[in-house]
Amino acid sequence: AGFDLAKLNRKTIPLLRRKLGIVFQDFNLLDDRSVEDNLLFALKASGWKDQNKMKQRIDELLKKVGLEGKNGHMPHTISGGEQQRVVIARALLNDPELIIADEPTGNLDPETSDDILLLLRKLASENNTAVLFATHDYRILESFPARILRCHDRRVFDEDEVMI
Repeated sequence: AGFDLAKLNRKTIPLLRRKLGIVFQDFNLLDDRSVEDNLLFALKASGWKDQNKMKQRIDELLKKVGLEGKNGHMPHTISGGEQQRVVIARALLNDPELIIADEPTGNLDPETSDDILLLLRKLASENNTAVLFATHDYRILESFPARILRCHDRRVFDEDEVMI
């Protein structure tokens, strides 16, 4: 995303955050706020001010992730797969250059997991966004081939460099 991590300071961290989208395994949605209010919170936190533009961006992304019309729903009233789609929409709010997905399918059944992975792949392609995806699920690695990196002894290797 164009930042030297060794030189980050308090002023540049918010700029870096705007270039990253993060998808969490456990969703990290605010339970006391609707789908739309969860997304509004993230937009306001990243500096958006215009209410009309925020509403338009939320509607656009909810449509992209297949949740059109779910704006007013509370997180506990929608399925795990739908909650993960809200999280993906949240990650895309600021058109990030990189999406970091930490076990985004860990709490989902295999069919829903595949739907989420297909959605991430499609959105990454449409938005020219890189996705760094962490998983322990070998089924995913077989079903969705891509470059594989492994972490071992605090180092990162291409898959063919280290066997665990």
